[in-house]
Amino acid sequence: MGSGPGPVPVPPRPACDGGCVRCRGGADGVAGPGPVPVPVRCVGPCPADAVLCRAPLFCSVQGPRSPRARGDASMAMAQAGAAAAAATGLLVFLLYSAIHRVEEGHLAVYYRGGALLTSPSGPGYHIMLPFITTFKSVQTTLQTDEVKNVPCGTSGGVMIYIDRIEVVNKLAPYAVYDIVRNYTADYDKTLIFNKIHHELNQFCSAHTLQEVYIELFDQIDENLKLALQKDLNVMAPGLTIQAVRVTKPKIPEAIRRNFELMEAEKTKLLIAAQRQKVVEKEAETDRKKALIEAEKAAQVARIHYQQKIMEKETEKRISEIEDAAFLAREKAKADAEYYTARKLADSNKLKLTPEYLELMKYQAIAANSKLYFGDRIPGVFLDSCAFQQASLRTAHQTSLPAQETPESPGESPLRGEESSG
Repeated sequence: MGSGPGPVPVPPRPACDGGCVRCRGGADGVAGPGPVPVPVRCVGPCPADAVLCRAPLFCSVQGPRSPRARGDASMAMAQAGAAAAAATGLLVFLLYSAIHRVEEGHLAVYYRGGALLTSPSGPGYHIMLPFITTFKSVQTTLQTDEVKNVPCGTSGGVMIYIDRIEVVNKLAPYAVYDIVRNYTADYDKTLIFNKIHHELNQFCSAHTLQEVYIELFDQIDENLKLALQKDLNVMAPGLTIQAVRVTKPKIPEAIRRNFELMEAEKTKLLIAAQRQKVVEKEAETDRKKALIEAEKAAQVARIHYQQKIMEKETEKRISEIEDAAFLAREKAKADAEYYTARKLADSNKLKLTPEYLELMKYQAIAANSKLYFGDRIPGVFLDSCAFQQASLRTAHQTSLPAQETPESPGESPLRGEESSG
């Protein structure tokens, strides 16, 4: 709305069409001292001094204007610019309020006039009516809720405090509307935080300090998880408890020192028990070692004994083989001698014929240097032959007993020849 070329005169028109105005203000229709000129829509033919307005709140007429008139016109233009800027800012603010973003892993639930709408929105950018509709983001991924400084009274009347309890839970997307409608968007305060206090006090009131602090401490988290999930299955299906983590309770200082002393004594007892176990294990190890050594010596002696037995059996078999070989040699030797004697006897039998004996007689007589004559001489020669035959028979009978040992059906061929002779 700055300075520019002057207004262009408009020729008279037969009738006013809404674009022709004239200024109301100073004398002769010229802006002068007095109120700010106000454009007035003309009625009837447009006067010659009227011009076409450049802005809804600005009008000018032909003729010179005073400095004050020009200042008033600039002020009017500034007011118009401020109004336009305010309108633009309001529009931008309304658009900014209407557009909202939902993060991944969340759902947006909407309230219009305090009433919960039935259609949640997923991740991304969405538009709503500003100042009329509001939204809240509900997480549908794993989240960890912390409950701090939870008091707990034991059955013995001792008050202890659990510094922090962490509950890992997850809300299913399909259950967002029902749970928010029944327990608001801050459902975890009603369903988890308050329930943790209740269940923990129930557990502590039923157990002693010794059980809560030491003996059953490892079961607290599991008991809390089961109790929470059991109630959620009835009150808020779709909300699941993944894990519960409980820190060590804080107990009075005097009781804590007593527990430390008790733990120290238990530690000493455990050390003594472990030392005793070590001694027992060492004795057991020595016993097993001696047993192993004895078994080893027994096995070695058994091996040596078996070795000696095998050696003796080997020697026995060798001796038997040698005896059998010697017997076979002696038997073969005896058979050979028998065979030789038998053959000699047979040859002599064939050789000592009457004719041969007669020849030998004459040869012997011829070899004698003395001759005897008389009636008995032939008898002498006959007796001599009988004596030689008796000697041969005696030699033959002497060699027979050596061959009379019993034989298997496969006997020597010499005996076969003897039996056949």
